[in-house]
Amino acid sequence: MRNLLFVAVLGLAVGSTANGHAEEPSRSVELIKSPSCGCCAAYGDYLEASGFEVTTRPVEDIVGLSRLAGIPDDFQGCHLAMIDGYFVSGHVPVEVVERMLDERPAVRGITLPGMPAGSPGMMGEQLEPFRVFAIGAGGPELYADE
Repeated sequence: MRNLLFVAVLGLAVGSTANGHAEEPSRSVELIKSPSCGCCAAYGDYLEASGFEVTTRPVEDIVGLSRLAGIPDDFQGCHLAMIDGYFVSGHVPVEVVERMLDERPAVRGITLPGMPAGSPGMMGEQLEPFRVFAIGAGGPELYADE
């Protein structure tokens, strides 16, 4: 199972065939998370409440998978969601996920680094804008400031 997840993430890291097609975006999500992480499970619930179909895959090495996907350490979130050929790392607001799926940028995915208070699935109040970065061939670039 773990090898299959690494292969799936590696496919995203070297480029996705989903970028650039005009089909309706998929609403299926594979949420890859630590088996014991409650905030990651809460993010999955948030995606389901927003109309996505979520399948959860518990793994121990989220950092390794994130690196394999090309996400620099300082830009990693605490889980990976695979959706329609892209990854979503961390507690990214659904509006930003849907924007990415609509725009279909030539990137591997998007990430909200860390575990910011008040982000979807996290407790507390939002203390500052959520800075979501796109991860592409040129490295991280600001994608949304929510």
